[in-house]
Amino acid sequence: MAKAQNKVQIIPLGGLGEIGKNMTAFRYGDDIIVVDAGLMFPEEDMLGVDLVIPDISYLLENRDKVRGIFLTHGHEDHIGAIPYVLKQLDVPVYGTALTLGLVQGRLKENGINNASLFTVKPGDKVHAGVFKLEFIRVNHSIPDAVSIAIRTPIGVIIHTGDFKFDQTPVDGEVTQFSKFAEFGDAGVLALLADSTNAERPGFTPSERVVGQTFDDEFRYAKNRIIVATFSSNVHRIQQVVDTAIKYKRKVAVIGRSMVNVVGIASELGYLKIPDGELIDIDEANNYRPDQIVIITTGSQGEPMSALTRMAMNDHKKVGIMPGDTVIISATPIPGNEKLVARTIDHLYKLGAEVIYEKSNGVHVSGHASQEEIKLMHNLVRPKFFIPVHGEYRHLIKHAKLAKELGMPSENILIGENGSVIELTRNSVAINGKVTSGKVLVDGLGVGDVGNIVLRDRRQLSQDGIMIVVVTIDKESGTIVSGPDIVSRGFVYVREAEDLMEHARLKVQNALSKCEGNSISEWSAIKSTVRESLGRFLYEKTRRRPMILPIIMEI
Repeated sequence: MAKAQNKVQIIPLGGLGEIGKNMTAFRYGDDIIVVDAGLMFPEEDMLGVDLVIPDISYLLENRDKVRGIFLTHGHEDHIGAIPYVLKQLDVPVYGTALTLGLVQGRLKENGINNASLFTVKPGDKVHAGVFKLEFIRVNHSIPDAVSIAIRTPIGVIIHTGDFKFDQTPVDGEVTQFSKFAEFGDAGVLALLADSTNAERPGFTPSERVVGQTFDDEFRYAKNRIIVATFSSNVHRIQQVVDTAIKYKRKVAVIGRSMVNVVGIASELGYLKIPDGELIDIDEANNYRPDQIVIITTGSQGEPMSALTRMAMNDHKKVGIMPGDTVIISATPIPGNEKLVARTIDHLYKLGAEVIYEKSNGVHVSGHASQEEIKLMHNLVRPKFFIPVHGEYRHLIKHAKLAKELGMPSENILIGENGSVIELTRNSVAINGKVTSGKVLVDGLGVGDVGNIVLRDRRQLSQDGIMIVVVTIDKESGTIVSGPDIVSRGFVYVREAEDLMEHARLKVQNALSKCEGNSISEWSAIKSTVRESLGRFLYEKTRRRPMILPIIMEI
């Protein structure tokens, strides 16, 4: 075999130095496989943007080499980009039953009906070009999560996906420790492992801890109970249902994503709700408040979510009543703290009892803490290690943990999105870079909102816009009517008539200097208006609205 072939290229297209949009390509010769295709939610300064997905230019340039996409689990940060990828790449997608059930829902929403989806389960082996992949069951905050062992011509690479080691999982499906140990005994060339909780010492508590907390809270609640959690946390939902049944309460579900997931998980057998226990929200009024539990979305304070609308007295079907117990069974994602705090304040104002502190045991993480991370390393005993899934500080911390376990520094590599990580039997190094980055999704537009559009949106949001309309005679170049000035988001016109009149005079003066110019010099006329008016408004208001001159000809 040619020497150039004796290496695997690992190319992270998302998920390094950030939480979300996880996507990693593995290449050997003319074969490429992709693990996960996730999205992330927009940052505060991405005004109007709905979603952020990875840039897949590299995969499109090598579309004839891509053998398949392999999914570790069904969270949005691992499957959310699938509809956008499949619109451009016709490749098979492999995942466990629940993962593909959630993917199908996403594809249906996006009008994709012809995707090639293949269901796998732990222990299954799939051939994709030169790669042979095996799926290993792990625990996470969604059922049916797997790690993937990738056999390549130069050795085995293990990608953990998101994981934790739960010794008492709700569904009884414990992580396949022995599988990781088997691979470790046989020899693992490289490990790519989840770094999300690499800063957190100790162990992540079992999901069952939350079940015990639910039991305590349900026992003493006098009126309705409303539980907000992530719709994907099927085990959490199962525990709410089980506890509700124990205390003779009926369960109603609200929130679009919650209704979808409960439907899919029940249909596939991951959520077990006895007949008659799940009622429609419209039927809830037929029961006393102490006979009802409502499971809802909105644990992150999202403005349009069901819980936030209830807190703002704006939900069509459910209003908060004094004496309600509201359990927020989630930790705020960094950046959402203010939204969550505002929701909690509004709930208290409406007379609800709110249980939200993590110390109350109403939430546990789905990611491994330091001791579990160490256990994963000791089971697998890889030759090389690449931390993935996390902000840069998480990757650094994870690398330090690997060093503490005795791994030589030169065998640990911290990459970034777009890095071409070359792995041979004896070395790991970055050799080059491919196109990577953020593609912004806004409505039906994918990638058509870029830095310039965002910059304009920021300016509009900060200082507003002024539109100057002038009509010019086509033949003579003289001003026929105007200038008329329209302002939005700058000042309230009725209370700033003097300012607007002065602004109009400024524009008139600027135009009089240009009068008689030919139409071909309209760009110069627009620039003159923009500069003259911009200078005047800044002097008077210390604001810089966007100025949009519109010249019409007759």
